[in-house]
Amino acid sequence: MALVLVTGATGFIGRRLSAELVAAGHEVRAMTRRPAAYDGPGTAVAGDVLDAGTLGEALAGVEVAYYLVHSLSSSRFEAEDAAGANAFGEAAAEAGVRQIVYLGGLGADGDSLSPHLRSRREVETLLGAAGVPVTTLRAAIVVGHGGISWEMTRQLVDVSPVMVAPTWAATLTQPIALADAVAYLVGVLDHPDALGRTFEVGGADVLSYGQMLQRAAAVQSGRDVPIVSVPVPQRGLVGGAVTLASSVGLAALTDVDLATGRHLLGSMSTEVVVTDDAIRAVVDLEPMGYEDMVRLALGDRLRAGETL
Repeated sequence: MALVLVTGATGFIGRRLSAELVAAGHEVRAMTRRPAAYDGPGTAVAGDVLDAGTLGEALAGVEVAYYLVHSLSSSRFEAEDAAGANAFGEAAAEAGVRQIVYLGGLGADGDSLSPHLRSRREVETLLGAAGVPVTTLRAAIVVGHGGISWEMTRQLVDVSPVMVAPTWAATLTQPIALADAVAYLVGVLDHPDALGRTFEVGGADVLSYGQMLQRAAAVQSGRDVPIVSVPVPQRGLVGGAVTLASSVGLAALTDVDLATGRHLLGSMSTEVVVTDDAIRAVVDLEPMGYEDMVRLALGDRLRAGETL
């Protein structure tokens, strides 16, 4: 068993990951900027990736570190994510950490990547720049109670009898259940065939964003949500204006803030599907299909005492 540090431990994935690591017998340090307020699994430790001076104590003696930090709600998220990854990678190397595990984003490399996905790629590189082997899992939307992308979907189908969507509604994606994403994250810990490698992970179904919304509506309320696709340019001034207008509408209809919504919507023109199943040789898992992950997310919401 290993001494493991989980950054982003108070987040949607970090809290569930910490619980699974503790259940597997690992000693978990949950890194947070406010340790006194932490009530989740593991032992809280103070740390902030944007304050390098706080990382040495958090990483002391740590064998494996999970990096689950993103700054989507900030207008400077690219610079902040780069600075945080660079500081963390250097501190991890100095502390003698033997593996960093990072959850990044799917999408083929190239100029077509959105700023959000380009930032994820940069973080992958910066985390390992000081020499610690990085295991990267690239995923699309993670479906589970409390996740921003899933909440966006759930709330949209709840309030919209019909949806008017730009051409990104036809873009393909491969969502993954929170439980499966966490199982992959736990499965690569200290695995000799995972060190220094990048893996693509996804659920059993490849769907368009439009199909995701329609199937979620069918499971959630048993109704059909027609989607009207409006053909507009995905890039350039017009495309940018449409993304901004869509994010304003998203903020009005859901709990997703304007900056986060704009960054997420900006990535929806990029196809994010698994093209390499090498992870199957490392982690033995049959991921669930989309309807099952939606049912699980809705069930977890009810178990948390919230209504549908």
